[in-house]
Amino acid sequence: MASDDAGLVDLFLDSIWAERGLSRNTLRSYRYDLAQLAAHQRRAGRPLGAASRENLLHFLATQLQSGRSPRTLSRYLSSFRQFYRWLLREGRISSDPTALIESPKLGRGLPKALSEPQVTGLLEAPDAATALGLRDRTMLELMYASGLRVSELVGLELANVNLNQGVVRITGKGGKERLVPLGEEAMDWLRRYLREARPELMGGQSSPLVFVTARRDGMSRQAFWYAIRKHARTAGIGQPVSPHMLRHSFATHLLNHGADLRVVQLLLGHSDLSTTQIYTHIAREGLKQLHSKHHPRG
Repeated sequence: MASDDAGLVDLFLDSIWAERGLSRNTLRSYRYDLAQLAAHQRRAGRPLGAASRENLLHFLATQLQSGRSPRTLSRYLSSFRQFYRWLLREGRISSDPTALIESPKLGRGLPKALSEPQVTGLLEAPDAATALGLRDRTMLELMYASGLRVSELVGLELANVNLNQGVVRITGKGGKERLVPLGEEAMDWLRRYLREARPELMGGQSSPLVFVTARRDGMSRQAFWYAIRKHARTAGIGQPVSPHMLRHSFATHLLNHGADLRVVQLLLGHSDLSTTQIYTHIAREGLKQLHSKHHPRG
């Protein structure tokens, strides 16, 4: 990104972070999307702040031709709207080039969840006799027991774990805090990890983070993504598995076993109940499949 464009994007990100308290991941996504558009503009000899409606439509068309999904295009457009509306409010442009661009129509797909036997196989896949295996087992147990986002899991700090009360304090999206219960099984694994594996991995060094690597630094989202896919293959799960699928599985299995939707909303840290309601559709589909499989007239 050219220095003028980069400086403008930095001002935008600083402003909306101060105004709305967005997460680092959201800010990183805005920066990436705007960098893509800035590169497109630069090839045409235009600065990022001078994009017209036609420029934006051309960028989105090239992205579609290169195989980007409608969902990705919608995310791009959302980032651009935030940026150009900010420029308009700041008096840096006289009109918003995104104002007359419609978002792509998106079907609302259901989040993918693992079955309970698949989750059991995944949890048992790491070799807990090794320090890294015990760490991975504990992370999987904790994510499934609490429904944490992967960023919340890898960013969990020792100061926010209370094993006496069996809860962790999580700072989620928008800086909102919530207390999440762990359950006895996850607490047992966490105690064992903290007692046996973490000291071995740290080698006498210190870190505020709960989960660390053999290099004594914090786990990244990408590292955990790689680990969970490796353990899914070991468990014989014949589909791609992501960390977020454990969060989906947590919510779906709670509802399958009779949990109240608003309780699940609080545990997941959703600000809007409608976001949580998608899991009722997954639970309903699971019940339909059970009925069809086992009922004599299914």
